Amino acid sequence: MKRYITLLALVCVALPAAAFDPLFTHKTDAPKGCIDKDVATEELTLDDLVQISLCNNPSLSAGYMGVKASEAELGQARAQYLPTVNLKGTGDITGKKLEGGSYAQDEPYAGKAEASWLLFDFGGREARTSSVRNYVDAARYSYDASIQDAVLAVQTAYLNLLAAQESLISAQASLDTYKQSSQEAEKRYKLGMVSLSDKLQANTRYEQASLAVVQAENLIKQNRGSLAVLINLSPDTPITLKKPVYGEDMIEIANDDISSLMETALKERAEIHAQRSTQQAAKKNVTASKTAMLPTISATGSVGYGDNWKRSNPYTTNNSAGLLVTMPLFTGFSNMYQVQQASYKYYQEVENMQVLKLQVQNEVWRAYQNYKTALRSYEISQAVLESAEENHRVAFRYYELGKGDILNLLSAVAQLADARQNKITAFYSLLLSKANLYRSIGK
Repeated sequence: MKRYITLLALVCVALPAAAFDPLFTHKTDAPKGCIDKDVATEELTLDDLVQISLCNNPSLSAGYMGVKASEAELGQARAQYLPTVNLKGTGDITGKKLEGGSYAQDEPYAGKAEASWLLFDFGGREARTSSVRNYVDAARYSYDASIQDAVLAVQTAYLNLLAAQESLISAQASLDTYKQSSQEAEKRYKLGMVSLSDKLQANTRYEQASLAVVQAENLIKQNRGSLAVLINLSPDTPITLKKPVYGEDMIEIANDDISSLMETALKERAEIHAQRSTQQAAKKNVTASKTAMLPTISATGSVGYGDNWKRSNPYTTNNSAGLLVTMPLFTGFSNMYQVQQASYKYYQEVENMQVLKLQVQNEVWRAYQNYKTALRSYEISQAVLESAEENHRVAFRYYELGKGDILNLLSAVAQLADARQNKITAFYSLLLSKANLYRSIGK
């Protein structure tokens, strides 16, 4: 007997660890498709970084465990539809001695199995289960929203790092341009064609351009560290990005109608679905609270066995079966206030939904306007760069021929450097604004 009890205890302990799911509540899976790449040596694409982040993000892992806990709570709710069975056992050593008599000792033991099954409760069980089911849906949608936020964070860090790398190239190009101007001023100074002031001003601008290169290198290191942390790695991890192939499809959006985009957001955003599920759960809680004031009917049964180890007194058994009706007559007005609480919470969630819808529409509106502005800024930056390049060619040629002064040349070089950097900033700002627009509509 002892062996069977030990085996039963081991099974009860092992079942939770084995994710035993007889009521089929666990439907959310952990992120799949985790890649095996040496981050320190291989070139990584945006898809690689996103997948690594989803598989190694502690915050997402915590959110996933929260969803699984909610699903387990749903299992508890569904268990109300099944009967409950309890085993009881007792073992005693009793002794008695009557006056003038001898001492007598008994060692009785008894066992009893009791079963109870809720048959009818006016829909309370169904309401409670539906409420938990809706809360589980809300947790799943919230987890989906967290995944979308994580993807956007990685994409933002990825684009920031690419922009920093492009800025370094731009700073180095500007440094070469300033070097060319400095060398030309040096040559003309040695020939006695310009004053020492020209040489010093050109050299000063060249040194300032060298500082810009150092700052661009530092920005790369900062952005690389931020990206490494997002994928749960040390900030000193050397990450190498595979440069994407740029095309018009990278800056265009599939739908340019703001009304349609806002409508899509109200249908697709995980936050909207989560709030709708929370609202439905609150509504079911109202029903569950009302049914708590109504009677319940349960089937009950028990089987008992007792033995006192005395041959003169045989063992005893007892059995019972019947219906149990429970009617709450007075609970100190607790049930009444519970109904009021559930009702107010439901109305609160209704209002929260309206607030959330307006927030989502505003997010889409702002993201769309930022995208349109970024698109226009990028188009202007291209035209400005072309003009600055031509202006620099003319100014340098004039300076070579002695028809222009060093201030005009250095001004043209500065304008060219700014135009290069502005184009890079505008381009990656456009990509970021597009990413934020798609996130705002739930894509």
